[in-house]
Order: sequence, then structure tokens, then C-alpha cells
Amino acid sequence: MRLFPSRTIAWYTARMFLVRTAAFIFGLVIILESLDLLGESGKILAAAGNSEGDLWVYVSLRVPQLIQLFLPFSVLLATLVTLATLNQNSEVVIFKAAGLSAHRILLPLMIAALAVAGLNFVFNERVVTRASQTLKAWQDNSYKKVKTERHGITNAWVRGGDDLFHADRVSGSGDATTLRGVTIYDRSDNLLVRVVMADAARPVTGGWRLTGASVFDVAKGSYTPAQALDFASNVVPRQFTTSTITPAFIPLWQLWPQIAEQRRAGKATATLEAAAWHKISGPLSGVLMPLLGAVAAFGLARSGRLFVRAVIGMFLGFAFFVADNFMLAMGNFGTVPPLMAAWAPFVLFLLIGEAVLFRTEE
Repeated sequence: MRLFPSRTIAWYTARMFLVRTAAFIFGLVIILESLDLLGESGKILAAAGNSEGDLWVYVSLRVPQLIQLFLPFSVLLATLVTLATLNQNSEVVIFKAAGLSAHRILLPLMIAALAVAGLNFVFNERVVTRASQTLKAWQDNSYKKVKTERHGITNAWVRGGDDLFHADRVSGSGDATTLRGVTIYDRSDNLLVRVVMADAARPVTGGWRLTGASVFDVAKGSYTPAQALDFASNVVPRQFTTSTITPAFIPLWQLWPQIAEQRRAGKATATLEAAAWHKISGPLSGVLMPLLGAVAAFGLARSGRLFVRAVIGMFLGFAFFVADNFMLAMGNFGTVPPLMAAWAPFVLFLLIGEAVLFRTEE
């Protein structure tokens, strides 16, 4: 009735799995980073002031992304190699003869995979988010030195009803929000009525007070300057101060409050919610790999077709990754709810793996 009837067998299988997972991720990262550096080294060294030391900076920023991307694949490959080795050496037969069920044989691997998933989650949120943000800013600046100072939100677009607001720069927050270089496209039934331009705008009750304004009437083709103008609108300051969010750059515990702020500002948050849930379901997918790869150790065929069973296990694992990416893309397009986009592939392949295991072994 114990969770692990034999601690020796449990530690033996878990250790095999963990060693192979580490070996696969280390080998994949070394090979892929070497190829990636060959393509990027010329661009890095071409930037003024860069030296060979900047190549190592690039490696330190790129390696966390590769680990995040290929760790689930490494868990899958480690599962297949571990179970295929146990099967080939008839150790699975020994385990079952000792009274262990198929689930008891897989349980140490799944718990080890859960530990890997936990470490992967912490690594993604603490290391990968910072490295991705730094690397993106560096690449956008053509690998030149990046200035870290911040000058508020720039080039902000907001929609209120049919009207479109554009501000060159946004500063402050709440009632103290100030817009600079404002252009308002006043529309009615999706037809442009007038264009209002102003040097600055501040929020007032029921709209915005514009200073240094001028109005272009589309129907009349006339241009009218106005020193001060009140423009009625349901656009609120929060819609300007909640800037665009990139989930890959923000830890999960900071992402949820920002999603709530976006929701209060009336902005669509389905894509952000799907990405937030996937920050949990993505690393947790490693727990499925021992279940999906179990066909390499078990199955109806006993004729020694180990390679065929390993290929089937690999197919199930890669089918999960395809389904996961597909559902996440559907969630980004708003076709499916965020919760379904993040968790449907996990639940589906969990049921598939359990069905295959029960059908063949239990």
C-alpha cells in the first residue's frame, strides 16, 4: 500500500530518467547555440564598440531561451530512452514479476518529471523573462548599446466608440495624465467627420480638454484653430497608461495584476490570459511525457519490436506539442476561451495516455 513499494527501484528509474534528461538538454543547447551563434556573431561584431565579450553576453541571454524551448523535448526523449532501455534489458518484466503495476513503474518518472517541471517554471519566470526582454531590446537596437532610461509611454493608440485617439507621448496617471502631440479622428458610423489636433490634452469630466487645438472639418474642407477645446469622449486615462504587455517578458505573479488593469481599462485580455495559463501548463507538460512514452515499455506486441514502439511514443509526444501550439494560436486569435487554449491539450493527452495504459497493461 506504500507509494513506492521498492525505494531502490523507484530511485533507480528516476535517476536514469533525470540523468538522461540533463544529458539531452545539455547536448541540444550546445549544438543549437553553436549554430545560432554562427548566424548572429557577424551582426553582433558589426555594431560599433562591440567585442568578443559581447558574444558571450549574447550566449548568456540566448541559452535560457533554448532551455525553455527544448526542455520538454528533452524530457520526452529521456523518457523514451529510459523506458526502452528498461524494456530491452527485461527489467520491466522483473518489475512486474515483483508485483509492480504499470502505473507504479511509471510513478517515479512522473514525480521526477514534476520536479523538473517545477524547476522549469521557476527558471522561466525568474531568468528567461529577464533574458528575453534584454535580448529583444538589444536586437531591436541592432546589437548596439541599449540605453536603459525610460521616458514614459510613446506612440499610444486608443479607441473609444468610433473615435480613434493617438498621442505621441503619455505622462502621469489618473487625473494627472497628460497627452502630448494629440490627434483625434472623430468618426460617426465609421465615417470620418473631423480631425482634431492639439499640442496637449488633460482629462476632464466627460472627455478631454485640449490646448493648442485645431479642427479640420472633412465635409467642409475647412481648418479652424482653437486655443482651447473640450472634446466629449468615453476614453479614460487608464486606456493610455496601460501600455502593451508582452507576456514573455513578465513573470506570472506580475502578469495577472497587469491583466486585471488591462481589463479595467476596457482592453481585450483573452490573448494575455491564454499566455498566462500557458506559463503553468507549458512546464507541467513534462509530467505527461512518461505517460505518453510508456508505449516504449509496455504494449500488446511482445515480438521485440522495440523500435516501432519507441517511434509510436515519440509520435504521441510530438503530437501533443503540435496540439499545444495549435490551441495556443487559436486562443491568441480569440477562437477558443483562454482556459481551453492552455489546458485542453494537456487534459486530452492525459486521457489518451491513461486510456492506452489501461487498455494495454491494467
